[in-house]
Amino acid sequence: MKASLECRECLQRLAHQAAELATKDKKVKASAVAKSLSVLKEHFSTKSVSIVIATKIHDVIKEITGNPDPYMEMKDREIAMARELLHKAEQNHGDGFNGLLKLAALGNAIDFFRPFDAMKSDMRKQVEFVIDDSEKFEAKLTDAKKVLYLADNAGEVFFDLPLLKYLRQFARVIYVVKAAPVQNDITPEDVKRAGVEAEVGEMMTTGTATPGIDFAVASEEFKAEFATADLVFAKGMGYYETLSELPVEGRVFYCFKAKCRPVAASLGVPLNSYVAMLR
Repeated sequence: MKASLECRECLQRLAHQAAELATKDKKVKASAVAKSLSVLKEHFSTKSVSIVIATKIHDVIKEITGNPDPYMEMKDREIAMARELLHKAEQNHGDGFNGLLKLAALGNAIDFFRPFDAMKSDMRKQVEFVIDDSEKFEAKLTDAKKVLYLADNAGEVFFDLPLLKYLRQFARVIYVVKAAPVQNDITPEDVKRAGVEAEVGEMMTTGTATPGIDFAVASEEFKAEFATADLVFAKGMGYYETLSELPVEGRVFYCFKAKCRPVAASLGVPLNSYVAMLR
């Protein structure tokens, strides 16, 4: 999915937010914001994927502030909140595939652009998919040997685990995280801090510190696993924004909440709709 003009404003907010989280030094913060906005001005184009531009912004802010993980404290808060809320959320969903899928999707309500109270409110609601290809995915699952589960935000891991366990009844499932910190995306270190290494089981990284996946910089190991996976469970908007640029093969299953207007418009769904889409 290519960037829209509206994405520029979002990327500007991202630059300010990341710099604010990265350092308390006002001069360093101002320098980081100025440089990242300069990068945005230089690289923004409606012919580019916004995730690629966002990565450049994050890289600049990390370099100038000397902080390799500006969102660490926010991720820890998300992890603590998600752990606390999971039990109540589980009570509203069944233990079959559809219920566990909706529970996993509910975790995608976690979003670092939104107030925590709003996220807590969302997690108490029932999920209804506006686009629902879950039956098609479930049918394909019976013949799958290998599934890549592309994880999104750190707090979502607790909402992923029940579905992850269910999927492993049918196939080898590899939980894929980011190699190094970017935004509030989950990394191996976040999995450790959440205390769920054993439950997550087989895990690998994309080899990158990019939102979504930028195949230009992804590891050869990840690209090989992606190419040979029977199914790819892609969690979060970042993966939709990047993987939707690939040819449609009927093996990538997107599961996320459409939290921004450009993404919602590209799908033809209302803002903040949940999507379970096989492409």
